[in-house]
Amino acid sequence: MHHFRKKSVTLGMASLFSILVVLLSACGGGSTGSTNAPSNLASKQVLREPVIGGDFDSLDPALTAGGLGDPINLIFTGLVSADDQGNIHDQLAASHQVSSDGLTYTFKLRSSLKFSDGTKLDANDVAYSINRAIDPATKSEVSSYLSLLKDYSQFSSGKIKTLIGDSIIVKDPNTIDLVISKPASYFLQALNYSTSFVVNKNLTTKYGAKWVDHLGEGAGDGPFKVKSYSHNTGLVLVPNANYYKEKPKLQELDEVITGDRDSTFKSMKAGQFDLAPVPPALDAANKPLPGYQTSPALASRFIGMNYLVKPLDNIKVRQALELALNRNLIVNNIIGPSVTPSYHIIPNGIPGYNKDLIGPDGITTPAGDQAKAKQLFQQGLQEEGYSSVSAVPPLTLSYALSYKAGADTMAAVTNEWKQVLGLNVKLQGVQGNDLIAQEFATVGKTGPLQMWYGSWSTDYLDPQDWTTLFFDKGSANNTFNYGQNKSTNAADQQAVQTELEKADVTTDQAARMKMYQDAEQKLVNDVPYITTYQSSYSYLLNPKLKGWKLFPLGSMATDDWANVYFTK
Repeated sequence: MHHFRKKSVTLGMASLFSILVVLLSACGGGSTGSTNAPSNLASKQVLREPVIGGDFDSLDPALTAGGLGDPINLIFTGLVSADDQGNIHDQLAASHQVSSDGLTYTFKLRSSLKFSDGTKLDANDVAYSINRAIDPATKSEVSSYLSLLKDYSQFSSGKIKTLIGDSIIVKDPNTIDLVISKPASYFLQALNYSTSFVVNKNLTTKYGAKWVDHLGEGAGDGPFKVKSYSHNTGLVLVPNANYYKEKPKLQELDEVITGDRDSTFKSMKAGQFDLAPVPPALDAANKPLPGYQTSPALASRFIGMNYLVKPLDNIKVRQALELALNRNLIVNNIIGPSVTPSYHIIPNGIPGYNKDLIGPDGITTPAGDQAKAKQLFQQGLQEEGYSSVSAVPPLTLSYALSYKAGADTMAAVTNEWKQVLGLNVKLQGVQGNDLIAQEFATVGKTGPLQMWYGSWSTDYLDPQDWTTLFFDKGSANNTFNYGQNKSTNAADQQAVQTELEKADVTTDQAARMKMYQDAEQKLVNDVPYITTYQSSYSYLLNPKLKGWKLFPLGSMATDDWANVYFTK
């Protein structure tokens, strides 16, 4: 669920999708009008899971913005993977070693690895897949997860033709070296993202950009394989007999495309799904039910602002927009007590979280300061040469249509800006995947987005994933254009970018965390985005479903799916 890339917050706020659809039957075709179909299917170990808001952004591991959750990590795997607590373990690799200078990672692969069609998988396939994700011809927006590889920027910009034999070195069919450009303690964490997952070259070369329509022909190497995939109805997965670890107990996993969260939850209550996220307004009523699960989330929602849009390049205007909001009031009234109103960038639960962080212009509460907001707003308008608020160019705030609570939150936010600052901001609802595409398209440009409601769930347990990855020069996720803009404090922003880059390569972990905290304090004061709250996940499950768990990381670890089953 990623960003934003955007991992839309993986489980709880995840995969964004379009129209409530004719349901897949157990065999993967046809339809059923029966409201108790899943309980009939449960005895056959068929799990029916909704995909909310429309088709997947992509089922190509090199392209997806939701790179850690299912179904990607069920169809494909990589050299390493994280458990539910975020600890990295060898996956396709049997073992790995790091050179004394911290630059060369040597992976020994498990023996007798195969793709789901039974063809051999070796170090050449690993090299091909990682190289393909970075290849400019693949057009990946998320290849920067591999940017630590030596000569990454040379290859991704087309200056050199490949990294194979350069920083991706196949020593023999069971051994591969990955060489990075600087020591970085988070390299294995970043390698856990889907951009390093191994794909079947036979399919990608045979079908080109359309290869995801042929996933059933032996695409992956995860615990499940694709039985069928339709862009309109969804995905049917069955166990992969060639998987190298414990096989799933489930005999089928139906990922069914549905509408918004509210209608999906109604369908779940009517027996059409075995699990669904609970809409915030219904959380209290569903908490006492068997099958209710909740977890804090290492995820946040935020209002992004584009530094290349007037007057959003003025730091006082940005601070005023944040201080005008009483998040405690807005969030608690709309989402409820399950989430935590916050002005933090690094969420609670990530190493480097700073409990003593101060909000913009010295505030210490998510409730803001409306009097200070008015004062800063007037000063900012004067600095920009606007005689009054009515002279400010029109501003639009975009949000994803599939999440009603998000739309309600943004309506409350724009209402608060109108009341406190006299500023009219127009709301625009768009399909979730379109919003993700527009975020990427805004890097270095005045549009398509001016302001938007985004979300992020962590990729790995390191503050780099919340700081450098978002705000550094050249990052595909720096959709805010922080640092590279014409604002009066652009030089200060660039100094923060330099500090973050230095933190990335600092080997003393205590010193490194202090550097991220110092940079975060400056970022929060610059308001590259306005955090609304740190999220939580709430789901309702079919009480017969065992082994399916919610975790703060937002998605279940690949290996844990072996323990998911229905009681008879």
